[in-house]
Amino acid sequence: MISNQILQSTIDGVKNITSKDYAVLDTDGIVLATTTNSADEYVKQTIEFVESEMEAEYNGPCNMYKIFDGGQLEFVLLAFNEGQDTTAGKIIAFQISGLLVAYKERFDKDNFIKNLILDNMLLVDIYNRAKKLHIDIEGRRVVMIVKFESERDGDEFDKVRGIFTAKNKDFVTAVDETSIIVVKDMGEKGTYQDVEKTAKVIIETFKDKKYDVRVSYGTIVSELKEVSRSYKEAGMALDVGKIFFGEKEIIAYSVLGIGRLIYQLPIPLCKMFIKEIFEGKSPDQFDEETLMTINKFFENSLNVSETSRQLYIHRNTLVYRLDKLQKSTGLDLRVFEDAITFKIALMVVKYMDYMESQEF
Repeated sequence: MISNQILQSTIDGVKNITSKDYAVLDTDGIVLATTTNSADEYVKQTIEFVESEMEAEYNGPCNMYKIFDGGQLEFVLLAFNEGQDTTAGKIIAFQISGLLVAYKERFDKDNFIKNLILDNMLLVDIYNRAKKLHIDIEGRRVVMIVKFESERDGDEFDKVRGIFTAKNKDFVTAVDETSIIVVKDMGEKGTYQDVEKTAKVIIETFKDKKYDVRVSYGTIVSELKEVSRSYKEAGMALDVGKIFFGEKEIIAYSVLGIGRLIYQLPIPLCKMFIKEIFEGKSPDQFDEETLMTINKFFENSLNVSETSRQLYIHRNTLVYRLDKLQKSTGLDLRVFEDAITFKIALMVVKYMDYMESQEF
């Protein structure tokens, strides 16, 4: 449904041109938008006009026009002091009628996209409704999710939509209060680098607000029916990114790596794995110095010399720490297989801690 704000903006604009007053009422006589205080005096007359069979009424001080949406009466336009020249009133009524059609189409498309990404439609329904709404069945698209972790002002949706207004094949919608979903048209040559650039534009849009905003995206799909898959991938990227890539504002499904596999493991299996590897201990129980050494060693691809240099310690000190860790865990991080096991264990513990925090 068209908003009262749009109705008000429309009649304000016409008043600036004609210097006459206008008002829009619903079929119950409730004033939705007005440029004058006189509208309330015509409530009873408006209701009588609604119940009549006339589509327009010219009575001097206030002319009335019925505005229909698909054959159903939606609004009544009051044009004050219009006199015999009814051109402006008829134009406004026609314009509002056109806005109703446009907003209804937008609403229908928005509804369609929501049901599409949530996988609430049969394949035949997807094709039939897409055809009616003039949405291409085939075409390269990707789903992006804009997630707001902090308090919002309320205009975020319009800001995100404004980024994509130049391309009418992009869709912007929302399925909850914390996320905005973009189904981006990629054209024939769009790449993941283009998606990344768009994500950066979204992040920059909210920098001045100091929002905690994250953007995730799925893989590019080639058919409309696959959009729901890209949405699920973007959702997983958001969750996995929060666990394993907390420092990143933009996260793609394609870079989740082993984190994606760990995220799909049942917690009992994770606990069994940690118990088998560390005999009941947990790698997150190590002191801060040990954990810093381990992380830096992994960052430098198991290079002892580079790690000791970045930690500002002697090479022998680092070797001593690694030997000590080997004695307590049975894993030698200088051996690739042991290093992989330890790295996965750290990620599993991180995942378990996150899932445990979600239960409260």
